[in-house]
Amino acid sequence: MSTTMLLTTGRTTTRRTKPLRKRAGSVVLTFITWVLTVGMFFPIAWMVFTAFKTEKAAATSPPTFITQLTLDNFAAVFDRGFLVYLTNSFTASVVSTLIVMVLAIPAAYGLSVRPLVKSTDALFFFISTKFMPLAAIVIPIYLLLQNMGMLDNISALSILYVGMNLPLAIWMMRSFLSEVPGEIIEAAQVDGANFWTELVRIVMPIVAPGIAAAALICFIFAWNEYFLANLLTSTVARTTPPFLGSFVSGRGQFLAVLSAAATLAVLPVVIAGWIAQKRLVRGLAMGAIK
Repeated sequence: MSTTMLLTTGRTTTRRTKPLRKRAGSVVLTFITWVLTVGMFFPIAWMVFTAFKTEKAAATSPPTFITQLTLDNFAAVFDRGFLVYLTNSFTASVVSTLIVMVLAIPAAYGLSVRPLVKSTDALFFFISTKFMPLAAIVIPIYLLLQNMGMLDNISALSILYVGMNLPLAIWMMRSFLSEVPGEIIEAAQVDGANFWTELVRIVMPIVAPGIAAAALICFIFAWNEYFLANLLTSTVARTTPPFLGSFVSGRGQFLAVLSAAATLAVLPVVIAGWIAQKRLVRGLAMGAIK
């Protein structure tokens, strides 16, 4: 009798311990997640806070949290022609993203829904172009653009961004399109839908979150691109990332005005991500399921 009671008590204790361990593990995991989130967000928050400081307060060590706030740094950024660089970045990013998506969707459709001959080889060719470092091809590109008279040209920079992001967009869109049920496409074909009707009216609405995710990632990559923009542009087609580098100087203080310029530079990306966040999450989840 006593042995049975001990076994019953032991089983009851084990049943109570398991939920407690599970709850403790969940609390620890949540705590670690919050620590990592705050650690990743803190530099951005500090950059925004520094943008409102005076140059003297931004350069103090140890840093001060209670100080006079000002908008003079933002005015100084606009006085240095920030809108011109912002417009160039916006033009190159939007134009290149639109061209990339127009080319990537039919290409990915042909490689996933209607596989062509040796489509796998084509896919590996696309991704192999990402293996080559930009530093290895920048000199031929520079000489080519120089001979064509297209150095410091925003159209040339947009075309380069198309070549840079197109392989990635094709791979992403192929992953999204592979999840479209084949029965839907077959039903559309039975109803007499031609290729463009099948692609535009049947398939694209289904993978719209994936299209938004791929477009947003291409836009961010083009917006943040520094290497080509710094080497192939000077004044007319200069974009925002090289413009931010111009604030770094060995003479005088620049932390506050640089933080103000960086804060303004990240705003379009943050706004675009905020608007597309629902579709972005759904799109990335689509790619993860395959």
